[in-house]
Amino acid sequence: MERSIHICHLYPDLLNLYGDRGNVLCLRRRLEWRGIGASVTEMPVGAADRLAEADLIFIGGGQDFEQQALLEDLHRGKDASLRAAVADGVAILAICGGYQMLGQYYETHDGVRCDFVGAIDLRTVGGKERMIGNYLFRCGDESGGMEVVGFENHSGRTWLGEGVKPLGRVLSGYGNNGQDGTEGVRYHNVFGTYSHGPLLPKNPALCDEILKTALERKYGKAELAPLDDSAEQNAFREIAARLRNA
Repeated sequence: MERSIHICHLYPDLLNLYGDRGNVLCLRRRLEWRGIGASVTEMPVGAADRLAEADLIFIGGGQDFEQQALLEDLHRGKDASLRAAVADGVAILAICGGYQMLGQYYETHDGVRCDFVGAIDLRTVGGKERMIGNYLFRCGDESGGMEVVGFENHSGRTWLGEGVKPLGRVLSGYGNNGQDGTEGVRYHNVFGTYSHGPLLPKNPALCDEILKTALERKYGKAELAPLDDSAEQNAFREIAARLRNA
């Protein structure tokens, strides 16, 4: 049976900081290199809601004003579709502002509150100072247990609700809030993180974990043929060593 994965890229027109679109390219190429079909539907503001067709949803990062700009479109029904997708176990990768958007709300430092999707019990509150820099974290066992390098730049402090697991634990850097050592969220098949960069070309093992999650939901047990990631692994070791010794 020929396998294929349909990716929906939500709000590529507004949520695309720091080359986050590169994550979609990486997902697609690592499928195609293995002979697995891959298609991408972009859903900018105003586009018809086609999230129900997705095997994998990608949401990138954006600035505060961009998140506020898309709220009207989000609350025309895409919020309900996202809640349904999360509950149904659709694989989702959400970066920074996209990650925050899946939570209950974002409250800016001056008290302006944006009510978001409410698919995951997490909340974000803006701080005075930004948390910026390259960072290193280790994913939980349910997310592959690998170490991940990334770049974070956010003023929002995200707090997970009771019983909600982080994507990983910070080894160097800030993560969710700079206080509790958590980074991102892993809820059902959602992978949420503050890591820009883009994240996946630098961390192929995490990319494959997300792809495997999407494939297993659609087809059952899935094994991915190995790829030559030696260049990426060498780059990872160099960056990780610098961060550990910083």
